[in-house]
Amino acid sequence: MADAVITEYRGVRKNDTITRYYQYGSGGVRVLDGSKKVRRLYRFDPASDMMTEHDPARPDRILRRFIFDRLGMLEEPFTPGCPPRKFSCEQGGQVITVREGGEYGQVGKTFTFEARGIAETEWGRNGAIERVFIFEGGNDTITERAGGWFGDVTRTILFSEINASLFREPEAFLQFLMFTEWSAKDLEEHIEEQVASIRSGKPAPSRTANKIPAGKRPVAASAKRSRPGDGIEFIPDSDSPEKEAQKLPSRRSDAISFDERLCREGNRNVSAGRSAEIPLAERFESARREREPLSMGKSVDIPLQERFDSAHQDREPLSMGKSVDIPLEERFESSRRDRENLKKGKSADIPYRERRGDRD
Repeated sequence: MADAVITEYRGVRKNDTITRYYQYGSGGVRVLDGSKKVRRLYRFDPASDMMTEHDPARPDRILRRFIFDRLGMLEEPFTPGCPPRKFSCEQGGQVITVREGGEYGQVGKTFTFEARGIAETEWGRNGAIERVFIFEGGNDTITERAGGWFGDVTRTILFSEINASLFREPEAFLQFLMFTEWSAKDLEEHIEEQVASIRSGKPAPSRTANKIPAGKRPVAASAKRSRPGDGIEFIPDSDSPEKEAQKLPSRRSDAISFDERLCREGNRNVSAGRSAEIPLAERFESARREREPLSMGKSVDIPLQERFDSAHQDREPLSMGKSVDIPLEERFESSRRDRENLKKGKSADIPYRERRGDRD
């Protein structure tokens, strides 16, 4: 029996932008990019309920190990600085919690199984929905949407020779989640390819999506300049550099490629100017000799004592206000006469014993 092929598209399927192929068989899963290059390799061991991720360049080297039991799955990475993750089934398998750091770590995400698909939340049990996996009618497509059931489509995953409903079970869904997620290495390579395509003015290779799906591990420091799901947007074909060059008159510099310009600039010897022949000390010494002395202002001729004496002599005495003529007793006597008598409040009619009766 031939292995099943799972095809992943960027966004909706009509764009025909294939980002991944997953060759799913009884022995494991081979993850290939759009150009059919093997990116990752997974192997199953049904005897021990375990799945392992191997290095495609060195298949005998194990990168991660996934151990399944009736309560969920434990992910054990063999990369320094990458903590384990514990996926625990709760509420009869209707909810999967993700704990960073192992069995007793803090809950970071949850996956809730609903009638139309699976919803992933962020930031704990009560977090907002980050993305959803919708099992479409026909049993051959899973649509991933960002932000909720009516969010933007980030991925469309098409199944051939295998039913999509197979991955509605918790254990099978965790397998699917692991081999379809985007690692930090994938994100770094994506950014490098997009930057290289922008510099060269050529379209990006089809093996990488313009938008990264939401499924991923924490991004390395070098890849944090681009959030997963955003990617680098490109100018549409109608505004491509090739068509713009046809509209504008060609120049000699336009015919030279970017790499050729860098080569020429690197090989070109920069000629030294005439000032390079003058010693540095001589340049500044001549500047000091030719500097004009600063002239003193006219105020320097006025003695310091005279300046401040004139200021004291010209100062006007402060005049007393009109209120000084009113005797102090008269000022406060008028305020006492105009003061209103205070009235007793209504609580004065309530006997004191009755007020405290509820406290005894």
